Amino acid sequence: MVRSMIFGVHTGLQNTSIPELTELWRGIEASGFDWISIWDHFYAADGSGNPHSLESVVSHAALCAATSRVRCGSLVYSAGYRHPAVLANAMATLDQLSNGRVTLGLGGGWLGREYRAYGIPFGSVGERLRMMEESLTCIRLLLTEQESNFAGEFFTLERAQCEPKAVQSRLPIWVGGSGEKVTLRIAAQRADGWNVPFISPEVFAHKNSVLDAHCERLGRDPSEVFRSVNVGIALDEASLLAQFDKMSEGVRPGVLMGSASEMLDQVGAYIESGAQQVNLAIRAPFDTEAIDWFAAEVLPSFQ
Repeated sequence: MVRSMIFGVHTGLQNTSIPELTELWRGIEASGFDWISIWDHFYAADGSGNPHSLESVVSHAALCAATSRVRCGSLVYSAGYRHPAVLANAMATLDQLSNGRVTLGLGGGWLGREYRAYGIPFGSVGERLRMMEESLTCIRLLLTEQESNFAGEFFTLERAQCEPKAVQSRLPIWVGGSGEKVTLRIAAQRADGWNVPFISPEVFAHKNSVLDAHCERLGRDPSEVFRSVNVGIALDEASLLAQFDKMSEGVRPGVLMGSASEMLDQVGAYIESGAQQVNLAIRAPFDTEAIDWFAAEVLPSFQ
């Protein structure tokens, strides 16, 4: 028996529909997973230029309405797509809808094609990360304070209010990304959790130690920052290629493959590296067979 672990499924929003996702989400919840999340893109998250991707806040609401038990997350909303007041009010309302099951993941954004297509400023990496930090600060204020005041480089709040508040007294905010100097420092200083996708257990262990070091330097208990990783799952090469196409080789270090015993070892390696939650990241065409198989053959060893 391996020590307890949280497992979730991260569901991509490209090339699918709300009816298909609703059926998928309900099946995932029934299979025993404790987390389901969505992403935030206007175009397919593969660099192809395919514009078929459902809007994320509406999809997040559909996820909250379609489920009753799982935590409903986002990995991750781009700070450049919405003013933090818009996102804070949306998350507070979603938390009401889900009866306190929402986790907000926030990132700096990376898919330049969709920014440029819609005329959204796509600043330098440094600018986007500073915007993310300001957005996180503003959202936290709005979700917790009666009135919020903030004057920054990108955002301003003047006696701003967000009512009604979320059900959760402290709605969890996670930071997504792997940058060691800035992203992990922001996670250590301001976030409740951290998520990173498609890296090997060895790389995760290194990033995790960098996050610990930032926490210690800032005087924060490292245990206050929850650690999670998104990994792919593919029962064979055909499934890997169907989901990720030209991205297959890039994501391969963070994809679970092989027999049940091999996947147990792979998940165990992430646990040893410091992961507290593993999310199976899937996209259409959804390999529901792989999810069902994982739930039956792997999940029971961690419960």
